[in-house]
Amino acid sequence: MILLEILIGTLVAGIGSVWLAAWLSFGVISRYTQHMLSLAAGALLATAFLHLLPEAFEAGLAPQALFLTLLLGLVFFFLLDKAELWHHGHEHHHGHAGELAHHDHDHGHGHDHHHAHGERTAGHWAVLAGDSVHCFGDGILIASAFMADVQLGVIASLAVLAHEVPHHMGDLVVLRQGSSNRRAAVVKVSMAGAITALGGAVGYVLVDALHGALPYFLVVASSSFIYVALADLIPQLQKRLSARETAAQVIWLVFGMAMVMAVSHLAHPG
Repeated sequence: MILLEILIGTLVAGIGSVWLAAWLSFGVISRYTQHMLSLAAGALLATAFLHLLPEAFEAGLAPQALFLTLLLGLVFFFLLDKAELWHHGHEHHHGHAGELAHHDHDHGHGHDHHHAHGERTAGHWAVLAGDSVHCFGDGILIASAFMADVQLGVIASLAVLAHEVPHHMGDLVVLRQGSSNRRAAVVKVSMAGAITALGGAVGYVLVDALHGALPYFLVVASSSFIYVALADLIPQLQKRLSARETAAQVIWLVFGMAMVMAVSHLAHPG
């Protein structure tokens, strides 16, 4: 019975937060793409620096070990970026070599478009990988709460649902870059969210053994969000803009951070 309660709680938290984020992201505000990029960057950075990393350091592990994990995570996602760009570029070169030989001007334009698309695809993988790790850790936390007390488990599930919404909004913005398929973006993030149930099931069986590894899960997830925000989103915002447009960027960036801070405070008022 307790396992069923854990699975229900983790699915509500993991997938429910994605659907709520999609409803918010693809509503009226979805028309403001640049503003959503700023909001996404703020939400991802705040999730990493104000929620995940502090929670990881509260475990009392050696800071050097956690910072090393963060550094290795950033390097891993950088290499993932490189591998994706190389693979994508290699396929493009062999698939279109004959056609591009006769269209020099179009080749330059296509290469730029292709390079940007490759960067965004790599960013998609980083977001989904970080989301999956983060959701797995959330599942273990929810399982731990349910095994302590059912009421505490319900509260933990609702808290996870609430604090996941802002950064899932950021995830959906990243996945929509270079693609107009909203459904595919929601499905991909929902699949990552479903990993929460896997974390819950594994946590139910191995809660004591895995609890000590939770800080490392949190740090790896942080590294993915930091990398995507700084390597994929922020560079798209670094354009020469008017003072008014720049102010709007900053406001939406801060708003993304404020959303995460507010929801985290409501979920964990202590």
